[in-house]
Amino acid sequence: GALIIALGLLVDDAIIVVEQIETQLHAGWDKVRAATSAYLVTAQPMLIGTLITATGFLPIALAQSSAGEYSRSIFDVVAISLGFSWAVAVLITPLIATWLLSARVSPATGAGTPDGADHGHEGGYDSAFYVRFRAVVRMALRYRRVVIATTAALFIAALALFAWVVPKQFFPTSDRPELLIDLRVSQNASFAATDAAARRMEAALAKMPDVTSVTSYVGSGAPRFYLSLDVQTPSLALAQLVVMPRDTEARDHVAQRIQSLLDTQFPELRGRVSTLELGPPVGQPLKIRLSGRSFADIAPAAEQVEALFRADPRIRGVNKDYGEFLKKVRVELDQDKARALGVTTAEVNNSLQTALEGMPITTYREGDRAIDVNVRLASDERNSLDRLSQALVATQSGRVFPISQVARLIPQFEPAELKRRSSLPTITVQADVSGAQPAEIAQALAARMDQIRGAMPSGATLTFGGAIEESASSQGSVMAGVPVALALIALLLMVQVQSTKKMLLIVATGPLALIGVAAMLAAFRIPFGFVAMLGGLALFGMVVRNSVILVSQIEALEATGTNLASAIVEATVHRLRPIMLTALAAILAMIPLTRSIFWGPMAFAIMGGLIVATALTLIFLPALYAAAYGAKDPDADAAHA
Repeated sequence: GALIIALGLLVDDAIIVVEQIETQLHAGWDKVRAATSAYLVTAQPMLIGTLITATGFLPIALAQSSAGEYSRSIFDVVAISLGFSWAVAVLITPLIATWLLSARVSPATGAGTPDGADHGHEGGYDSAFYVRFRAVVRMALRYRRVVIATTAALFIAALALFAWVVPKQFFPTSDRPELLIDLRVSQNASFAATDAAARRMEAALAKMPDVTSVTSYVGSGAPRFYLSLDVQTPSLALAQLVVMPRDTEARDHVAQRIQSLLDTQFPELRGRVSTLELGPPVGQPLKIRLSGRSFADIAPAAEQVEALFRADPRIRGVNKDYGEFLKKVRVELDQDKARALGVTTAEVNNSLQTALEGMPITTYREGDRAIDVNVRLASDERNSLDRLSQALVATQSGRVFPISQVARLIPQFEPAELKRRSSLPTITVQADVSGAQPAEIAQALAARMDQIRGAMPSGATLTFGGAIEESASSQGSVMAGVPVALALIALLLMVQVQSTKKMLLIVATGPLALIGVAAMLAAFRIPFGFVAMLGGLALFGMVVRNSVILVSQIEALEATGTNLASAIVEATVHRLRPIMLTALAAILAMIPLTRSIFWGPMAFAIMGGLIVATALTLIFLPALYAAAYGAKDPDADAAHA
């Protein structure tokens, strides 16, 4: 994927060099001189532009998060590839151009100018198309305030689209065919009951023609056979099945049939069908985490959140990790009687441990194997509370007596699981979603969540976890590297343009890509997640790179004595072809990625951003440049000339 992204950028430098050589050949230069001029004119701006483009990907490499680690190779591949592409463009491309391109006879006299810039309308820029485009640029300069205001309004509208229309997502699902089935029986159930449920599911899956294999793990989840696997905590009440459908196309059909089985034929357990995840694993994506000083403080709020989830048709598989209430027998020891009979609490505990779980008394050797021999009560005695009260306790003198003489066995119930987070009692309510993204549901339920949060005791908290929390954490880790990238980009721009005002003008074009990103994602209802955000960061470098080359062309024309307005117009006309070609190359390179589950959001973001940003760079930047430096009306200058 990173190589395909780089593919659209690798040809940029070569396009610029070849276009410069072609322009000089049209102006009547010989091939060697035209090729040499291309190096002198384009090498430094292209190097700065290449470094800026690579720096646009730098926040990915600096991200201190699991998501950043997962996608760091994007920066590595793009940076290395662009570095080599620049070297090839300035050293090899001119050489090949002298072999393949033909010298042109220009209607102009001439020899061109020493700096290699074509300052008139010759050199192929006097066709009807360029005449019309030149008129468009002049109009943009004449109505520069309207152009700048319209662009600002479009940018504000794009921010509104991101806030209210564009769906939010963390990472897309994997394109691997495997399905995971989590089966959770009652936590009062035995291992045998869990194993029986898994075998029943295996038998049902064996009848599906689209299923090629099933692997079951009882008492724990599958081992980490996949980097982003959400590894389950071992539990006697858990069985996890790894189902391999025939192919990816059959995966969704098989998942629907399994869900139907769970709903109709397995009422005694809670089942979940899921695909593998891309990026850091989050399990069920919608999670609300409640923490407080005690479980009694947060349990009522957890019940309210659970009821709120169950009332929403877009939310399914609702559960909480507070655990079911298990049957328990509490041993209440009478210390006075125990001392009178000469036994300690530890001895009573050991006797119960021996009766219930067993205690090794010897080792039996069979060949090269040593097998422990345990002694414990028979199953009918272990499973009967009356029989258990007759379990014998031995004293140090060798006498024995039933445990009922020194203790009472009191049956009661308690939660199966009690979890803490940062030392605080915590309950997590979690669920899957369908037909919407977790962020959309969170936004819809925000008001109700605020009410529940307001009614909780002092010191208790209610926060969103799951995909929402992980997405915010990952995006925050990437955004933390943005100031470093911006500082480096500003430094590179100062090296090139040596002007704070010009640097700010160039940087101002970078956010324009968000207009196209928002429009594209909103039009096709493509979620904006971590991967799409990486595409947006990459766009900043691509757009700024084109702006650097355009400003460099304006400076070159001004240096020859051309008035500012004409220099802006002619530089934009001269840069139209290479900017459009490089943008089209990058856009076309994204097409193979649009069908990818993982890379698709990034591809659409880059395509939409480049389409709009390229057009605005050729209109907005000339207007902004003219406004910043007070360029006069180009038509008035032309009439005066």
